[in-house]
Amino acid sequence: MQVAKLTLNEWLNRLESLHPKAIDMGLERVAAVGIKLGLTFTCPVITVGGTNGKGSTCAMLESMLLQGGYHVGLYTSPHLLHFNERARIDGQIASDEELCLAFEAVEAARDGISLTYFEFTTLAILKRFADAKLDAVILEVGLGGRLDAVNIIDADVAIVTSVDLDHMDYLGDTREKIGFEKAGIFRPQRTAICSDPSPPASLTEHAQAIGADLWLFGRDFNYSGDRQQWNYGGRDQRRNSLADPSLRGANQLLNASAALAALEALRDRLPLGAQEVRTGLVLVELPGRFQVLPGRPSVILDVAHNPHAAATLAQNLDNMGFHPETYAVFGAMSDKDIAGVISQLKDRIDHWYLTDLPLPRAASAEAIAAVLQASGVKEGRHGGFEKTIRSFTTPLQAYTEAKRHAGENDRIAVFGSFLTVAGVMAEKKAV
Repeated sequence: MQVAKLTLNEWLNRLESLHPKAIDMGLERVAAVGIKLGLTFTCPVITVGGTNGKGSTCAMLESMLLQGGYHVGLYTSPHLLHFNERARIDGQIASDEELCLAFEAVEAARDGISLTYFEFTTLAILKRFADAKLDAVILEVGLGGRLDAVNIIDADVAIVTSVDLDHMDYLGDTREKIGFEKAGIFRPQRTAICSDPSPPASLTEHAQAIGADLWLFGRDFNYSGDRQQWNYGGRDQRRNSLADPSLRGANQLLNASAALAALEALRDRLPLGAQEVRTGLVLVELPGRFQVLPGRPSVILDVAHNPHAAATLAQNLDNMGFHPETYAVFGAMSDKDIAGVISQLKDRIDHWYLTDLPLPRAASAEAIAAVLQASGVKEGRHGGFEKTIRSFTTPLQAYTEAKRHAGENDRIAVFGSFLTVAGVMAEKKAV
């Protein structure tokens, strides 16, 4: 009997219940199916891990390589509005039909092997890329590195952007433990790049132990410059008079330097001229990373959901100039360090509009309010400034109320979980 074809939404709904755990760390099952799929790449593969900065680094790599005329595949996760965003070829998101065909291939190959949603979808996108005969593949790590599904592919260049405390239930509760997990994407005799200015010893020691060619920020590559332009300096290559990346934020030159170090390491296989690099950095786009929407009041979208990212958001808010009042639309998962995020931002926010999120593991708005109060944020007038804390059932409700109360010279920072930003972005149609 002919089995009915599934739509993309039907596939995604099915995959959510295919495995008993949402996250099941380990590569045995996913590697076995990968072998059956015959996943091999003859083109350079760049894998990008790290606590923060992964998405920006991937986007810059893609943009510069596309300017060079290369046929490029980019895999990122999670998505903001549509699953298809996770798979891009030549800057275009995958179609429903392409993804469904890839899902069918994985289903045929797995032969009863149980896969999580992330493992299944990662394999499908890798299969789509392997069939596309690409010039370069960029893979963003989902969680950690050593046991993440993308790590079944041996990267020619592996980048760790930063190491900080996040996903501690899975990766460990110290930077040393987390650094070791992230260094798991490094390979012997291949380029391993770390753009964290203070990498944990576990990362550098692992790279040395396996014989990886380790490039460290400040030792093997760096950047310099001023507000007008900046310069990249690597082991054997300099790129001068570069314009700032179009992505806003304090850490973007660090991310851009890591991307340029990767391209330096691959310059014999993926040569890029000065103009292609400059144009790629100017044209790069990445929704939801300190994305400032046009109009008034100023609206900032940022998927900052851990203390390290919140500290960067705080610095970026400081660099925006004066705004009479700042409103926050904030929602987060319960397994995040919510108190740590709040501690970085509480002195910069006047009005907290907290939101529930549509996932069982999300922290409720009321629970976040309790953390705020425990962190010393009290409602009422203090020193001439009014502080408010309000709770809502959806990000859009919270945003709508914030927009109603904010003056045209104020600003609204929408941050936290991807679901918080996506809930507002869908309404604003910001992508």
